[in-house]
Amino acid sequence: MPAHYQVSGATSAEISASVESGVRTGELPSGAPLPAVRALADELGVSPGTVAKAYQVLRQRGVIETAGRNGTRIRPRPPVTASRADLRPPVPPGALDLSAGEPDRSLLPPLGPHLAALAAETGRPIGYAEAGVLPELADLLRERLAADGVAAPAVIVTCGALDGAERLLTAHLRPGDAVAVEDPGWANFLDLVAALGLRAVPVPVDGAGPTPHGLRAALAAGARAVVVTSRAHNPTGAYVTAERAAELREVLAGQDGVLLIEDDHAGELAAVPLHPLAGATRTWAFLRSASKPYGPDLRLAALGGDEATVARVAGRMRLGAGWVSTLLQRLAMGLWQDPAVAAGVAAAGRSYDHRRDALRAALTERGVTAHGQTGINVWVPVPDETRAVTALRDEGYAVAPGALYRQATPPGIRITISPLAESDIPPLADAVVAAASSTPGWGRTVR
Repeated sequence: MPAHYQVSGATSAEISASVESGVRTGELPSGAPLPAVRALADELGVSPGTVAKAYQVLRQRGVIETAGRNGTRIRPRPPVTASRADLRPPVPPGALDLSAGEPDRSLLPPLGPHLAALAAETGRPIGYAEAGVLPELADLLRERLAADGVAAPAVIVTCGALDGAERLLTAHLRPGDAVAVEDPGWANFLDLVAALGLRAVPVPVDGAGPTPHGLRAALAAGARAVVVTSRAHNPTGAYVTAERAAELREVLAGQDGVLLIEDDHAGELAAVPLHPLAGATRTWAFLRSASKPYGPDLRLAALGGDEATVARVAGRMRLGAGWVSTLLQRLAMGLWQDPAVAAGVAAAGRSYDHRRDALRAALTERGVTAHGQTGINVWVPVPDETRAVTALRDEGYAVAPGALYRQATPPGIRITISPLAESDIPPLADAVVAAASSTPGWGRTVR
């Protein structure tokens, strides 16, 4: 623990509040170690049980984690800080930021014409009793999902995929329950699981998605929910193939008490076909966000699933946010129904594919293993993340350390390809080779 910060308190609530205060102010940064239970109890003059309870509460809130011999530490991205962006490694001035995981803003469809058309629409304002999912949008969502093989008896819209996932988990699980999560996996979802007091059970991911053996082991460990990324897996770019989908369905057969959540965040950007798991369990939901194809500020995701699961989400929304603005729903509907927008999204997908494949090819030519079959990220295994990230930063490239995304997976770095121009790729590949070569124990192989 940093010498300048002293945890205080005489009760478990005061102790946990003191730790949270240190995290908020930055005096307890991510990764900072905390004293052992008995050591802190002796220091504060309280019982070990009081400190243990405080640590338990902090774990349930996703503020700390206990990593065996490594002791208790502040989590990489605890949910008590002001801004998640503040927790990413800083990008030096002038560096090319390949760490954010965001789409290329120049490829997002212009919203101006559709906003103008929306403003020109006439009609009376909607009141509380009439709010909810627009019937015409619900029909459109069913049609679009059915075209991809997802027969959803019920649909709703949420404020993005993570919002939908949170509502699904809180409606079905309780603190302490286990969730089977991809390893490596989406950092925001891992943080959400921790913040909800749930227990993440890692499922290894290869090029075809979660492994059947890993999923079987997670279910045997008591997982009550399973999360699968259909395409453009973050951070590895994996996608669920037809063969893998059949294998995963076989593993899930008879697991009717397990909540299945599928995340198809790439949606219309993905060139590979969707092989959904929808209906593999009795309780399931399929999420498709509008953020990557249409812009992160379009806070909307389609959620389809069985009637009971969707009804639970709708019921929770009525008690909180109520509904996603019908103005936003109409904007999304206009974008989805515009052939010019559809053509632009398809072109954006091809651009991402070209840049990603070009970077992978450049790295392969230089003898470096790189993963990324779909999406906007490339995953490069390295023996030492800190050395690799630092070396690339010194060469003018900001990449994301794999520690943000992995649990049991070996170290790696994530490179977002959306900011790359064609001319950026050869020098970046050279820099990755140099950074990896400077890492002790590095052995370059081609896959």
